[in-house]
Amino acid sequence: MTQQPTETARSLGLTGAVNARDLGGYPTADGRVLRHGVALRADALSRLTDEDLAVLADHGLRRVVDLRSLVEVREAGPDRLPGLPAAALAAAEFSDSPGVVEPADPAGIALHHLPIFAADFDIYVALRNALADRDADKQRALLGDGKAAAMMTGLYRWFVTDPVARDRFASVIRLLAAPDGPPLVFHCSAGKDRTGWAAALVLTALGVDRDTVFDDYLLTNQRSAALIEMIVDSFHTRGLMKDPSLLLPVFRAERAYLETAFAAVEAGWPSFDAFWRDGLGLDDQVLDGLRANLLV
Repeated sequence: MTQQPTETARSLGLTGAVNARDLGGYPTADGRVLRHGVALRADALSRLTDEDLAVLADHGLRRVVDLRSLVEVREAGPDRLPGLPAAALAAAEFSDSPGVVEPADPAGIALHHLPIFAADFDIYVALRNALADRDADKQRALLGDGKAAAMMTGLYRWFVTDPVARDRFASVIRLLAAPDGPPLVFHCSAGKDRTGWAAALVLTALGVDRDTVFDDYLLTNQRSAALIEMIVDSFHTRGLMKDPSLLLPVFRAERAYLETAFAAVEAGWPSFDAFWRDGLGLDDQVLDGLRANLLV
């Protein structure tokens, strides 16, 4: 396998978004390489420090795409972005409908809120309710015996089979392919699931080999390990869960999850090209724009 940049070098170094990193540097099958500083992926940007904001400003970002649901934004807060006031961000993000906040300065950052959530099995809401109840038996009934992992594989399958989800993921790709789109960062809450599938779609479309796509996806476990350990310990210390390890299948990136999404593509379409065209509704013009913006 081609030697990849270390996860430390790939990180954006944000204190308030430890899983924020660069897709730049990955090689493609035709011998090209993804540009650095153009397509960035991250966890939620609601906890950024002032120093983090300065780092993002230095990247010259044009757009931020937030994939979180209304419930997630309400509980964690809207993104903190250089040059965009909190009131303007809240106006877009406190909704389950897509919204855009354009900067007053043409050189500023625009926020695109593209919520992706499964109304029928919203994992975020299910986990919140389980923690609020504090009943160990109910928590085990919800998450134990492989149920948490099954929830996750169901979510990744839904990414592919649900037409609204496909449309939202396609919108991220269109923004990356637009002449005035990048530099762009896209994110959800943990930067793992929705962000992970969006990154996998982009890398696959550009001709990055499948092993490297999985390597990028699984980097989340390195970037977020300390945070996950802290959260799990706190759930036990605060008495929220008797066995917080039940949450690990939800907190961690697992190869089987991403494999489920790719398997759903293969089950529904004869090829990735067909999925790109008929599943995502994208054409050669979008692919050409993606290549022009992201590859050297």
